Amino acid sequence: MMSLWSHYKYVFQLQFLRNAGFLIFMALIQILISVGIVIGFTYLIPAPDTKTILFLATGAPTIILIITGLVILPQQVGTAKSDGYMEFMRTWPVKRSVILGAETFMWIIITVPGIVVASLVAHFMFSPGYDISWTVVPALLMIALTSIGVGYGFSYLLSPTASLGISQVIIFGALMFSPVNFPMDRLPEWLQTLHEILPIYSMAEVMRASLATTTFDATLGNYINLLIWCVIGYGGAIIILNRK
Repeated sequence: MMSLWSHYKYVFQLQFLRNAGFLIFMALIQILISVGIVIGFTYLIPAPDTKTILFLATGAPTIILIITGLVILPQQVGTAKSDGYMEFMRTWPVKRSVILGAETFMWIIITVPGIVVASLVAHFMFSPGYDISWTVVPALLMIALTSIGVGYGFSYLLSPTASLGISQVIIFGALMFSPVNFPMDRLPEWLQTLHEILPIYSMAEVMRASLATTTFDATLGNYINLLIWCVIGYGGAIIILNRK
């Protein structure tokens, strides 16, 4: 156990020191994005009601986690592939799950400032009606792990160019065509069906249910959906890292 823990600390320190400047920069960018979603989107709506504001306020943390796991992380993995850093990681005498675990914790850390700031700004500016449940921390972790796991899965599997293309499609789709900042019933039926399978809608539902528990509900299916995508993402990444 001590050997596993020492490996974890070594990998975390190595990865954090390698990416420290970039991570600080991305944390600041995420704060700006989260505040922009809460405040900026209200300019698109002439007279937003309380429920609309609540959708934006509870959607902002989900967007931050999506951007981190499905956009920024794949770009970093693509850079590591191009630089030969991934081949270097394969030479480390540690379990591949330790590498992913240490990196995952590092990525989760940089999402916290944006989530906290977005929630505080929404609360003090709009009073959207938060009703925070005890499930908020498990929900955040589950959404973060799913987003990061899926990001690892497709970025390790695909080429850097393909990963970049998919990440750009994801962020565009998440902001414009995913029921994160608005209700699902506004979308056409075929897109609703697609979102029942993909993880983004379930991420938004779980987040809403934890931040405004008296207004929104998350089903068991939403949690199962996230668990399946999380296992697929991390499982695929570990298999690829173990590939000779």
